[in-house]
Amino acid sequence: MLRIILLSLLFQVSLQSYSQQDNLKRPKVGLVLSGGGAKGMAHIGALKVIEEAGVEIDYVGGTSMGAIVGALYAAGYTADQLDSIFRATDFINLIQDNLPRNAKTFYEKEDSERYALTLPFDNFKITVPTAFSGGQNIYNELVRLLYHVKDVNDFYKLPIPFVCIATDIETGEEVVLDSGYLPQAIMASGTLPSLFEPSSIDNRILIDGGVVNNYPIDKVRNMGADIIIGIDVQHDLSKRDALMSATEILSQINNYRTVRDMVQKSKKTDIYIRPDIAAFSVIQFDKATEIIEKGMIAAREKLNALSEIGSNSKIDKDPIKYKTLRDSITINRLIINGNNQHTRGYVKGKLRFNLAEPITFKKLQQGISNLTATGNFTTNRYKLVSNGTGEDLILRLDETPNTSFIRLGAHYDDLYKSAAIINFTKKNLVLQDDVASFDLILGDNVRYNFQYYVDKGTYWSFGLNSRFSAFSQDINFDLIRQNFEVPFGTNLNNLNLDVSDFTNQLYIQTVLREEFAFTLGAEYKYLKYSTRTIEPFSGVEENLVGSASDDRLYFENGSFFSVFGNLKLDTYDDRYFPTKGLYFDGDMHYYILSSDFNQNFKDFSISKARMGAAFPIFKNLSMNIETEGGFKLGTSGVTTFDFVLGGFGTDLINNFVPFYGYDFLSLPGNSFVKAYGRLDYEFYTKNHLLFSANYANVEDDLFRTGEWFSSPDFSGYGIGYGWESFIGPIQVLYSWSPEGKNSNFFFSIGYWF
Repeated sequence: MLRIILLSLLFQVSLQSYSQQDNLKRPKVGLVLSGGGAKGMAHIGALKVIEEAGVEIDYVGGTSMGAIVGALYAAGYTADQLDSIFRATDFINLIQDNLPRNAKTFYEKEDSERYALTLPFDNFKITVPTAFSGGQNIYNELVRLLYHVKDVNDFYKLPIPFVCIATDIETGEEVVLDSGYLPQAIMASGTLPSLFEPSSIDNRILIDGGVVNNYPIDKVRNMGADIIIGIDVQHDLSKRDALMSATEILSQINNYRTVRDMVQKSKKTDIYIRPDIAAFSVIQFDKATEIIEKGMIAAREKLNALSEIGSNSKIDKDPIKYKTLRDSITINRLIINGNNQHTRGYVKGKLRFNLAEPITFKKLQQGISNLTATGNFTTNRYKLVSNGTGEDLILRLDETPNTSFIRLGAHYDDLYKSAAIINFTKKNLVLQDDVASFDLILGDNVRYNFQYYVDKGTYWSFGLNSRFSAFSQDINFDLIRQNFEVPFGTNLNNLNLDVSDFTNQLYIQTVLREEFAFTLGAEYKYLKYSTRTIEPFSGVEENLVGSASDDRLYFENGSFFSVFGNLKLDTYDDRYFPTKGLYFDGDMHYYILSSDFNQNFKDFSISKARMGAAFPIFKNLSMNIETEGGFKLGTSGVTTFDFVLGGFGTDLINNFVPFYGYDFLSLPGNSFVKAYGRLDYEFYTKNHLLFSANYANVEDDLFRTGEWFSSPDFSGYGIGYGWESFIGPIQVLYSWSPEGKNSNFFFSIGYWF
């Protein structure tokens, strides 16, 4: 009996103790993070103080930037780690989707460095892009940072349960995202209209959740939170002088509702933290330090309240070792959905990595960038999913609905003079993976350029080019006398030479990665060199330089047929102002047939090569060094394809070679060697101070006589300014040569074409 009484008392004491522990059980804490673009970085500062107060977060809900910060925190990152990540991230570059140049094929590099404006063209109507950016770079980074939770489809099973909000653009309905692929969900929540392309999840087109619910307090309360800590980085309605951009105007329109809603939502928030960030805009990501500090200041004002619900000790949170996420992964299966207009070989060729072999995240991101750079697909919301032995890479290729484009540009230089370019580009014109492009160039010299290319990735691709180019230039008469026969007794200092070139090529090409290309082809070229400065020949003298017609004297007026090979490597990070990378361009043309206008044709070949390197010296100071050379093989008397040095430019025809210190077409010879160096100091973003020097030997049979190895006969120097403007590079250069006391000013405005 006594034993039973003792057991009964022990049970009652245990039950009472358990009841007291249950009553003292820690309340569940929910965290609500509002949207606000760049202002959302204040969340990080506030989180640092929340952790210092010992507050353990049980649920997280957010919208837009609040969803991005909240998801990373829910996935296990500490506030200090988020601080390091966000400070080290160039958000401006990510938002602009500035793809690295090496992600583009040679054809795509030319496109991006020729036109100032590209507009979709559908049913003979010019439209505007759906958004400023696809957000591909941001998505790539989210996939990398959240790789460790890639297989968590239920967001309640994350280290901290999480939910975010998006908006169905078709219905205007609120969409609660609490499951799926986490990077895809938070990207949808942060898809600010006009800034990013809309996202697609489960056949719904989603945009920024801030349109309908920018502070999802009710969703976090429903998750089970007893106490709500809210960080509100929204701003009040702006005055007219602050509405200076489309992004700010859209934010203002959205704020009409959110400002009204926050009156009630702030009252429902137990600890309401509102940083003083009215002075910052939603796109000022370069102000990370200041904005994060504002978040810390605002949270410290609530430190007493935070400490009351905290453990009064710093949170002992096992941090994510996010720096190790760049280690290799193995993708052993590629699943492609939606590639109706592009072959699997084309897609796989662009990815540029082998399955079932370890690759780095950088390699994966490079492959995705290669796909994006084609312009054939909208932003690729790919997934990485474990399959036991490695990863599945699931690509959902939403092919760009517009396959026709109008491209525009303008240019001025001292050779071609003023010009405007109008381009029409059509993809999938005849075959899958093809692109056709036609440039019409109007101005002082009318020109055109037609290209058709079928891109087979790592397999042999093929294409054809047709181009007409023309210009006039005053040149030294001695150059003409050295290369062509002229009427006896002619005595001039300068002569105006008209040059026109009509070239057609058919070729095959194979590309290794996006940087190396080998090309074989056949070429038909029709050339005219003529002048009105000298009277045409008459009588028997006509045969000296060919026939004369109208009022022109023709030095060349004939056709040439050749086969050619080209080997090219281009890893420069910029065509006009390279700061790093390597370059090699080797070309050989073998001329086998001609209409023989000057009656002196025999088969011959022209070989030339250019190689260079660019590298940084100090911060904002880089050097570009190059060497170049060429020679003629054969005894043909044709001088039309001889090398002629002089002038400034990047897109000269045939064998005209830029050379500082001399005017265009000044130094002729059938062989040459040239060395070039340039210091580039970017003293302000996209503004360059340039100092250049070049040296050369040029004459006939330079390599046979050994003169190519002697000290240079010609030198030139240049000092100038370059600006990366929205229409292309603008450059002003003063150049001089100590040998002939020559000096020139050269101007170039816009992309070369």
